[in-house]
Formats: sequence, structure tokens, C-alpha cells
Amino acid sequence: MTRPRVTLKLATSLDGRIATASGESRWITGEAAREQVHRLRAEHDAVLVGVETVIADDPELSIRLPDYDGPQPIRIVLDSYGRMPLRSRLADPELPVLVYSVEYSGAFAAAEVEQVVVPALDGRVDPLAVIDDLEALHEEMINEDPHLGPYLRVMIEGGGQVAASFLEADLVDAIEWFRAPIILGGEGRPAIAGLGLEALAAAPRFQRVAVEELGPDLWERYERA
Repeated sequence: MTRPRVTLKLATSLDGRIATASGESRWITGEAAREQVHRLRAEHDAVLVGVETVIADDPELSIRLPDYDGPQPIRIVLDSYGRMPLRSRLADPELPVLVYSVEYSGAFAAAEVEQVVVPALDGRVDPLAVIDDLEALHEEMINEDPHLGPYLRVMIEGGGQVAASFLEADLVDAIEWFRAPIILGGEGRPAIAGLGLEALAAAPRFQRVAVEELGPDLWERYERA
């Protein structure tokens, strides 16, 4: 088996904030950047968010492009303790969702929301356990469709704690960073939560491979160094 390739997508202010202190985030980046995010989703097999993003933004995480008629990505939520609202768009049975938790939820079972219970790390879903499960899932998918790619392509779309946990676990292979020309200040919510670094040598390092203007925004692409 081959470990899934993980891409971290960030849409931030110039100072790396994803929302104001009150949680307002729509829309930090412009229309061209948001359209490109949909095109990136079309290049991935799965999109992943944390439950805080679900509660704050109620995202659909689908590909909504006028010229797209391909498959929709697997929608994944990291929800350690079953907090995802069952009225959210991600709980819509028309586009199934896969929820990873550390505790079983009878409410999810009753609503026919697929839940996978995995070990905890520091009280939250262990990202490595998620990747291991997705690796096994991809092998099952290949058995059903041998034309699939050699690895599952997963894109993380929020929030800051999820981003930090995957970076700490050294699981991020690439970053797609959309940066808007605004500044939100220290009160704003960071794109990446604390990493607990004590030395620069321990910091995750990436190499910038491309930069492109998208309207007023900048799209920066990075690969693992």
C-alpha cells in the first residue's frame, strides 16, 4: 500500500489569519481564488475538515463548477466527540460523509452517517490513524476499480487545529496557499494552531514551486522540502 498524499489548502489574510476574532471568514479571498479551490478539489479524491469548521461555516465541500461532470470527492470530518450538527450540509445523504471520532455516536448511526472510531492523540483524533484507515480504504477501492491512481489524494481545508495536527505528524506533502491582500491582526484566528516548536530546526519546511496572481489574491504552491 502507498500512503495517501496530503495537501493542505489555506485561504488567509497576509498575516496568516482565516477569520476575524468573531469568526467572520466569508470571504477573505476573491472569486477567482475560490473557483481555483473547486478545481483543486477536482484533482483530489477526498477533502477533509475539522468539526469546528463544520460548525462555523457549514461547508458543502463539493465541486461546483459549470464545466465539471466528474465524481465528487469523499467528504471527511474529524469530529472527536460527535459534535457535527446533523442538520449540516455535510450530513446530507445525497453526498455521503465519513466521520472520524474517538467515541462512538449513536446519533450518527441513527442518521446513517458513516463513522469510524480511531485512537486519540492528546484527546483528539490521531491524524496518523486517519491516514492509515484511508490507506486501507484506498486499497479496497483499487480492488473494485483497478484504474484508480496509486495513492489516495487528500486535501485538508480547515481548520487551524487540524492543520497543526497533520503538520506535527509530518503528514503534509504539499500546501496550496491563497493569500488575500488584507491584514486581520493578532486577534484573528490563525490558519495553523500552535505547533509547540522550541527550535527553528524542528519547524516543518517546504519549498515554493509556483506563484500566481488570481485577481487581487496570490496563489502560492509549496512541496515538502
